[in-house]
Amino acid sequence: MKNILIIGGSYFAGRVLVDNLVREGDYNIFVYNRGRVPLRLKEVTEIVGDRDDEARIRHAIPEKNWHGLVDFCAYTPDHIDKIIRSLPGTLNHYIYISTTTVYKNTWNLPIREESPRLSGIQPELGPYADYGYNKWLAEMKLNQVCEKRNIAFTSLRPSIIYGKYNYAPRESYFFDLIRDDKPVIIPDNELALFSFVWVEDVAKIIMGCIGNEKTFNQALNVSAEELVSYRRLVEVLEEISDKKLNIRKMKIRDINAQKIPLPFPLDAHLVYSGSKIKQLLQFDYTPFVDGMKKTYEYYQWLLERKQKLSD
Repeated sequence: MKNILIIGGSYFAGRVLVDNLVREGDYNIFVYNRGRVPLRLKEVTEIVGDRDDEARIRHAIPEKNWHGLVDFCAYTPDHIDKIIRSLPGTLNHYIYISTTTVYKNTWNLPIREESPRLSGIQPELGPYADYGYNKWLAEMKLNQVCEKRNIAFTSLRPSIIYGKYNYAPRESYFFDLIRDDKPVIIPDNELALFSFVWVEDVAKIIMGCIGNEKTFNQALNVSAEELVSYRRLVEVLEEISDKKLNIRKMKIRDINAQKIPLPFPLDAHLVYSGSKIKQLLQFDYTPFVDGMKKTYEYYQWLLERKQKLSD
């Protein structure tokens, strides 16, 4: 049995990864986080602690030969440094879940791993101004520290993740509109294109990377090749819900003025290539319509469960 440590692991992609590792049955799974959302799985050892508390890391996490560490919640270089410096035992492979937000804006699309990265914060993003830049700094720290300590590393950069357990109001924003028979407003500019990746694919790719020398010491995009516009999204929503939606197109300035919370950019592309990791792992991404269908089915199951509990 291989020892796997997951930093985070209770939310969204981390939780889906844990579910998949449990089904695989080949791992001793340890999860370290603040304990706000307990997993309560008999196959998982949950350790409560703050990643900034180095003393807690040293005393709470057991000393083992860690086949892999998967880090979902490092947002600064200091987060990386503290874990590597404090982790008891030996570590063979550090997998860092980064983001495609580390890239500079460019019209040279799709954005690939060698595309230019950020060189500073992005004030135009307001409260998220330093998010992408700090993730890039964390990647560089990972490279530096792992090279010094002879630890293999992989940085994974997912595009827009959707699917089961998603706490961000992305696909659920539209599912709620369908549930309530409300109009779906989309921008009249149909040129904005987005890259998505299903959360189950993210989990499978992470598992394919753990201890895999083909992925060592690299940064890799995780993104399906399909390009999805708001109009294509509506087509998919109609197909998976088997409903004809009330679509209203609106000018971008009016959407902004009315503060309609559409979850994706209105007039900018988010287009990335995940072909490199696809080739390395011989992996096929799930078609967008198939992943969204599974996501919608889970959404409906949750609604029915809540209804039963309230009856």
